[in-house]
Amino acid sequence: MDILSLAPILLLVVAFYFLLIRPQKNRQKKHADMVSAVAPGTEVMTTAGIFGTVRETSDTELSLEIAPGMVIRILPAAVSKVIYPTSTPAEDAE
Repeated sequence: MDILSLAPILLLVVAFYFLLIRPQKNRQKKHADMVSAVAPGTEVMTTAGIFGTVRETSDTELSLEIAPGMVIRILPAAVSKVIYPTSTPAEDAE
């Protein structure tokens, strides 16, 4: 077997790495960094689409207030994104 017969297979392995594996690892790292930065008082959206404010955090779960007095427990991995406050037109006018 010469090297030319292995070239297409090696090219496919390299292409899979750069097109699939590497971007997925980057997304996982970015998500882990976002979840580790979540602190009490942060507004988040879960993967199920539930919006709420984080009340308590631990390594294994978060307490999320979804309505006044309504607190649920979720896994940190269920946080889809952090909701940053946006300014209102009244604030912009000042």
